Amino acid sequence: MTSIITNIATADASRVIVRGRDLVNELIGKYTFTEIFYFLVCERFPTKAETKVLDACLVTLMEHGFTPAAVISRIMAESVPDQIQISIASGLLTIGNVHAGTMEGCAALLTEGVKAQDQDEWCKVTLARFRERKKAVPGFGHKLHKPDDPRTPPLLDVARSNALDGPHVQLLLKLSTMIDEAAGKHITINATGALAALLLEIGISPNIVRAIAVVSRSAGLVGHILEEQKTKSSRLIINKTREAIPYIDPTE
Repeated sequence: MTSIITNIATADASRVIVRGRDLVNELIGKYTFTEIFYFLVCERFPTKAETKVLDACLVTLMEHGFTPAAVISRIMAESVPDQIQISIASGLLTIGNVHAGTMEGCAALLTEGVKAQDQDEWCKVTLARFRERKKAVPGFGHKLHKPDDPRTPPLLDVARSNALDGPHVQLLLKLSTMIDEAAGKHITINATGALAALLLEIGISPNIVRAIAVVSRSAGLVGHILEEQKTKSSRLIINKTREAIPYIDPTE
């Protein structure tokens, strides 16, 4: 039987070793959080360009107002005020196929599409498949941001200015043009679509792109929890919910 090993980290009384690097003497104060995050995920240090792209992705997803994640974290902060990790974890549970999860779906599509010999044909077939199912293509459209998601252009600019607007970004743009033509109107590339392309360009595996959203949003939730401690907004949220959703006796 092969023994199980780990290549991530180990520690003894005097040292902490992370992927072969001494945490105290080689990492602390010499690399940023973003760089070490990439190092742990990709097993190598990022280039300066890759760091800028990943940093932009993390900043983009950190905050978006009173999202379900923020509301749930605030309610949990009021319910369990002395356990901040519970509030953060509760909010993060909302990051799924509806909220930020489309990034994972878009990444899977782009990963498939860049391998196609005829990308125009691949786009046509892919769009036809989604139209037949009457489903939106992951990474396109937004309920709030119309006609364009304001977060997308700066993300694409970061990729372009760092020479990381490669095949995944180009396919995203091609897909966008063909979606507009098929719809007869402009459908925005939303932030999750742009993020999916950028993360693939810097070597993030498509099956963990959602984890980037989790890491980013956890930081934003800390701000909501701290504000909740001052404003007690969850009490108003609960009261407004009771007012807005009346009880109707099912026996009457």
